[in-house]
Amino acid sequence: MSLHTFLREKPLFYDVIDYARMPKVYARIAPFFKHPKIIHIVGTNGKGTTGRFLAHMLRSIGLHVGHYTSPHIIHFNERIWIDGSDVSDAMLEEAHTQLLALLSDEEALSLSYFEYTTLLAMVILSEICDYVVLEAGLGGEFDATNVFPKILSIITPIGYDHQAFLGDTLEAISTTKLNSIATDFVLARQYETCVHAFAKAKAEALHVRMLDVEIALKEEDALAIAVYAKHKSYAPYLHDNLRTAVAALTFLGYDINLECMETMTLKGRYELFLPNVRLDVGHNPMAALALREAVGAKKVILVYNSYVDKDVALILECLKPIIEVLEIIPIESSRAIEHTSLIGIAKSLGLESRAFERIDSAKEYVVFGSFSVVEAFMKGQRER
Repeated sequence: MSLHTFLREKPLFYDVIDYARMPKVYARIAPFFKHPKIIHIVGTNGKGTTGRFLAHMLRSIGLHVGHYTSPHIIHFNERIWIDGSDVSDAMLEEAHTQLLALLSDEEALSLSYFEYTTLLAMVILSEICDYVVLEAGLGGEFDATNVFPKILSIITPIGYDHQAFLGDTLEAISTTKLNSIATDFVLARQYETCVHAFAKAKAEALHVRMLDVEIALKEEDALAIAVYAKHKSYAPYLHDNLRTAVAALTFLGYDINLECMETMTLKGRYELFLPNVRLDVGHNPMAALALREAVGAKKVILVYNSYVDKDVALILECLKPIIEVLEIIPIESSRAIEHTSLIGIAKSLGLESRAFERIDSAKEYVVFGSFSVVEAFMKGQRER
């Protein structure tokens, strides 16, 4: 059975997660894995771009580097990046065959989509790479990626998201994410001040070093990053993520090389897709505030949709100052919020809403809401 056929039979989302399953399976097959230097990235927002920045800079030094990220926008291959390129179909199928040979039929069947693909990525990357930048999914302590030994953790901004699994308070969410830390870690700029206190307490309890990007980044490095971010027209949150990646790079003992990223594309991260259209895969209140800061004082047409488990009212309230019109795009997901509910929320906030049909070249647009929203928009543009 091909990988894509195999994965289609696994649900992408679960109401209940068996947190003991992945550690148990990995403990049995761990002797078959080589162990590259793993950098574990945990947080609510900014994991993907922080990881890609760091992976590119490590690769520019001449090291073999892998980056595992999720989810993907169009093709599954986007989840596994090796030395500058997405993994090939042939490598995926070979790794799938190897992994199935390691697992019992019961294990292969029971593993979730994310658990299986995490093991699949490590089958590939552990054989090739000096460093692997490994991005957690929605969690931290109980995340499938946390079973692997790491040399460094990076904690990106932590905020409210996935409360059904992580808890309803910032302390609960932060605790779950910070409990993944086992050794030294880099702490990104935090939007919630309490997170810094939680992280400092974690460092003291574990007797490990915490590098706070806000105070530890060298002045000359910070200036170089600011100049480069302005040159690339990065949104403020991308500027912050680049600062975090550089801090991690220098913490590992390497010099910065920003020029190596000139050809890098950050898919769906305030990406200029068309002259008047930006794509952003953000999907929570923190991402909404970051997007509002990036757009600034102007108004845009927001092409949007979301999931029933997201705080849509708060997200749209955060974005209201920049929304000229809300245009709703259909997404293929069992978790999608009902169309009438979304219209009702928009109306309650005093926002004009309508169905998305096409791009008007005289208007500016931002496509926002999730990977599914960006995927639906991109597929629609290709079909025109």
